[in-house]
Amino acid sequence: MSPPRLTSPINFIRDVRLAREQSTWDIQIGYSAGSAQGTVTSVTPHEPSTKDDIESPLALPALTHPHIHLDKAFIHSAPEYALFLPTAGTFQEALSSTTKAKQQFSHSDIIRRGEWLLAESIASGVTAMRAFVEVDRTVQLICLEAAVSLKTQWKDSCHIQIVCFAQDPIFSSEYGEQNIEFLEAALHKYSQIDVIGTTPYVESSPEAAKQNIEWAIDCALELNKHLDFHLDYNLDPNKEALVWHVLQILKQRNWTTHSTDKRVMLGHCTRLTLLTENEWARLATEIHENELPVSFVGLPTSDMYMASPPRASGDCKPPQDRPRGTLQVLEMIRKYSLDAVIGVNNVGNSFTPWGLPDPLSLACLGVGIYQAGSQADAELLYECVSTRARAAIGLSPSHSGPWVKQGCQPDLLLVHNRDDTGCGMSRPRTNVAEIVWTPPGKLNRDVVSGGRLKISPFAGAESDSLYQF
Repeated sequence: MSPPRLTSPINFIRDVRLAREQSTWDIQIGYSAGSAQGTVTSVTPHEPSTKDDIESPLALPALTHPHIHLDKAFIHSAPEYALFLPTAGTFQEALSSTTKAKQQFSHSDIIRRGEWLLAESIASGVTAMRAFVEVDRTVQLICLEAAVSLKTQWKDSCHIQIVCFAQDPIFSSEYGEQNIEFLEAALHKYSQIDVIGTTPYVESSPEAAKQNIEWAIDCALELNKHLDFHLDYNLDPNKEALVWHVLQILKQRNWTTHSTDKRVMLGHCTRLTLLTENEWARLATEIHENELPVSFVGLPTSDMYMASPPRASGDCKPPQDRPRGTLQVLEMIRKYSLDAVIGVNNVGNSFTPWGLPDPLSLACLGVGIYQAGSQADAELLYECVSTRARAAIGLSPSHSGPWVKQGCQPDLLLVHNRDDTGCGMSRPRTNVAEIVWTPPGKLNRDVVSGGRLKISPFAGAESDSLYQF
């Protein structure tokens, strides 16, 4: 397996539709001397043509994975891990079986499964991802070394932002000290690490969880890294929400938009769905007034599968009463002006045995989860897996909505109307909403990364007139 082949740099993309535009447009891409990365230098109206505009592809910003686990991807697809297929489907089983599976991880195995993830993601339209790889006494630096190799080999197709991730405890359990030693060694050895990530909720006590948070914040500031917490992954009203401690320490350490360009991401956070209206208002105020560069990422496929409230012995609730929790991302954006996105998280393992590494399928799922059926909802969902997600992980200074504009990076997804039925017909998707509501197959997705087109077996004759190199 190898990274996809890319064309030479594109200079023009002609006669494409844009979000909310009735006519078609031409996109010009320029390249600075000595740089393979381009910039969209102009977006201008296309001269009228005789063909129907709906035949022209719809050009959108490319997709982004703001939170995905590279080293644990597709464990279920590898025959050597057949013993670890889920039987109970619980979170504890997932933790236990994945810990055992990790004992078998090898460099070549992680490369193979990582390339499965990258290939399917890029074919879907992903050109940037924040990828978690675990470092601890079990895997030591194996996962990280594989991720560094993949980051280098696939850099032309996809920007891989590596998270040095502590899934296991670092301030409790008999192996905590060893785990933190491996983390610190990795952080000082590999300059390719972009992000420090930890899981405070796996610690054995609230005190240890807070130590975990403080260590990660101090370490990220010292090394000038982004920070990413798996946080408050429960639906237990009797457990303290650790988000308040995170905000408190960020304020104490003066982590603001003025002091650093590094960002803080909080993932899962299902416990926050139990907050009162006043608590949500307080949360938003804390972040805004202190200018904290904090983003939230909801992970619906994992959250819906795993996050359920605890059941006490003697619980009289009917068996059909099975609430699930995931952040109400659209409401967080609109009502509280919080920075929030959605991500895939896991694919093909016991934490999330269902779903695809396709952010568009996730945006589609969001229509039902958030009861978000309007065109404006669909556009916001698209942003949450594209421009908002890219900005949340620090790869662009701000999000631009679902629009291709002058000055933006030429990372694009062009959606075509090619026949994928074998029946000689195709159904046009005329706007962003239709792409979110009924995501097109990969046959109808052209992916442009850094101004270069991914060479696809599905490209038709229309490509000759569409792209000018």
